[in-house]
Amino acid sequence: MHTLRNIGQYFLLLGKVFKKPEKRKIYLQMTLREIDNLGSSSLGIVAFISLFMGSVVAIQMYNNLKQATIPIPNDYIGHATKMILILEFCPTIISIILAGKVGSFIASSIGTMRTTEQIDALEVMGVNSVSFLILPKVTACVLFNPILILISLSLGIFGGWFTGELTGKWASAQYITGLQMQETPWFYWYCITKTIVFAFVIATVPAFFGYYVKGGSLEVGKASTQAVVWTCVLIIVLDLVITQMMLS
Repeated sequence: MHTLRNIGQYFLLLGKVFKKPEKRKIYLQMTLREIDNLGSSSLGIVAFISLFMGSVVAIQMYNNLKQATIPIPNDYIGHATKMILILEFCPTIISIILAGKVGSFIASSIGTMRTTEQIDALEVMGVNSVSFLILPKVTACVLFNPILILISLSLGIFGGWFTGELTGKWASAQYITGLQMQETPWFYWYCITKTIVFAFVIATVPAFFGYYVKGGSLEVGKASTQAVVWTCVLIIVLDLVITQMMLS
């Protein structure tokens, strides 16, 4: 019953989130601020992980091709690396990392406002606190997370190429030839769709836990942990659902 109650509260919260903002100018300013807080500040960790992730995927592809019973040219290293990054690693793994970084920030910031009665003050002034606090975060994540994933994809591919140059296991021309192999354009739409859905979850689920937190600083910490756990769980489940719907 507690879980069902939370699910109901979550969807009721979403109904309040998408009401018309009080003032568009303030909403725009807060959205730009959230893009900086939630998106731009994540560029470093996304870039670092993507470079090494692309390198690891490329090395694994090289080892698998060498162990194949039928000789397979190294050209397929670049193609396989690109496809793995597009289909799964960049949209899913990076989103889980963002769930930990961005999700905990959202839950703790809104939770702190709740415990210090700042949200109560907004409601006393007649402000829709749900839309005022959460809608800019949702907009920022949905707009900027796809950019982060595209940057991650580019850096992951570069990481695979750089590893070949560093180790000499495959030639640069072979890797680039593999990248130029054609694939279904639908895969890119699949990647962006997953990213947008995951971004929405990353923004709203932690906001829900932060908004309804009760107690003091200890409860805010617990709410942040719960928010990250449930966001990661939902990302994995939605990954399965979207894959079944778009690629089956």
